[in-house]
Amino acid sequence: MKKSLFITVFASILANAQAPSGYYNSANGLSGASLKTALSTIITNGHQDKGYSGLWTAYKTTDIDKNYENDGSILDIYSEKPSGTDPYKYTPGSNQCGTYSVEGNCYNREHIVPQSLFNEASPMVSDVHFIRATDGKVNGMRSNYPFGKVGTATFTSKNGSKLGNSVSSGYAGTVFEPIDEFKGDVARMIFYFVTRYQSKLSSFSSGNMLGNSTFPGLQTWELNVLLAWHNQDPVSQAEINRNNASYTFQGNRNPFIDNPNYVNSIWGSGSTGGGGTTNPPTTTGCANETFENIPTASSSSYLTRTWSNGGISWTATDARTDQTISTKAITVRDGALTSGSSANGIGSLTVTTQLKFTGSNGTFNVKVNGTTVGTVPYSTNLTTTTINNINISGNVAITLENNSASNRVAIDNLSWTCYSGASRQIQNISTKENLDKNLLISPNPIENNEIFVKGETQNIMKAEIYNLNGKIVQSFEQPFKNSRNSIKIKNLPAGVYLLKMDNSVLKFIVK
Repeated sequence: MKKSLFITVFASILANAQAPSGYYNSANGLSGASLKTALSTIITNGHQDKGYSGLWTAYKTTDIDKNYENDGSILDIYSEKPSGTDPYKYTPGSNQCGTYSVEGNCYNREHIVPQSLFNEASPMVSDVHFIRATDGKVNGMRSNYPFGKVGTATFTSKNGSKLGNSVSSGYAGTVFEPIDEFKGDVARMIFYFVTRYQSKLSSFSSGNMLGNSTFPGLQTWELNVLLAWHNQDPVSQAEINRNNASYTFQGNRNPFIDNPNYVNSIWGSGSTGGGGTTNPPTTTGCANETFENIPTASSSSYLTRTWSNGGISWTATDARTDQTISTKAITVRDGALTSGSSANGIGSLTVTTQLKFTGSNGTFNVKVNGTTVGTVPYSTNLTTTTINNINISGNVAITLENNSASNRVAIDNLSWTCYSGASRQIQNISTKENLDKNLLISPNPIENNEIFVKGETQNIMKAEIYNLNGKIVQSFEQPFKNSRNSIKIKNLPAGVYLLKMDNSVLKFIVK
């Protein structure tokens, strides 16, 4: 049974009815990092660690197929075929791994965020919200690789899940890609993890997916993949059922299933590094420099250091590489840290600093394209600073310039959000009108350069397609005249777009 592609706002209303009254009250009115922190507190409270072996008990209620075959078997995202016959099925409790050699031998406990990244420590190792019952062989093949778009598959499971080289922008290593039906499920489990455990991220390994700071909490390339998957594959009834069963078993919930719009409020359209921004511009995570790629030769010498990460080049002058904050950090004395030119602008910037050795408290000047936009303080204490409302669009080069000729200051976990200056009409999506007209893009992702829209379209006067930087890329007058229910578009690059029809906006995917 293929689940329906409801628009996100409708899924939000459906899912929100499942959460206990008042559960998310303390998150009301927040966005960005402040919302993420509030949600972290909410879902940490009440969390009962039932132990690693307790997962076998949990799966008898959390991972039962009630939405596809509805036969009481294990719902395995790596073998479930939504529109066909499953290649095999597992009886809860009877087919636990055990040993395996091929698919269909047994099911085990798949950590969507690999347990090697947190040294198998509690309570992460037994948190049912991101640990699924999956086929042992496919789990083993997925190993500890991050999730992304596969180019050439070296392994394909019997339901089409793939392992292979990444063709996701910003990462060229090996990745694992679930089928479309479960991409949003995976994204929301990872969003749960980096929210629930945000205070521990600095002590975890990245695995080429996690960030080392509480916000945004993910590598930029992985965040972009997961945002696209979240929007492409809305919350299903199966996820809602699992969230409710997990809450009964473990005492906390996945907020991104209950309220899918939290995702974009934190990381996507309208998010900022701080809370309470009124009518924010279109933003998303744009850069996340953890300094893991800095050169280590002559680490204690003050030299000019150059490296690149996530498509951005970096230069640090009069800098050493042997000091740490999270793990690696760059330490600048009488010099500056400067990025190469980066597209998509800058909204807010966040960075952690610490004075090393001897010296006095001071500040860095923060410059964008050579113009000072603020300052970042440093002292012997770890200090994380966010500069909000920088709001410069287009290509940007970022510089942190040391004001002291002698203070040696370590810099780590530097990130900024994108900024496009998009108009308010794109930010303020008309939820009521979308629902009143029952507007829906289907199929989504679109096919053959044609957008099919279901609902009351006959009176729509104008349609515009925006990219996620807020730029209009195509426009149509009276797009549905002559009783058409589709819009023929010119070739668009693969990605996520917004279709604005008069006062309503829907997201769609181009593969």
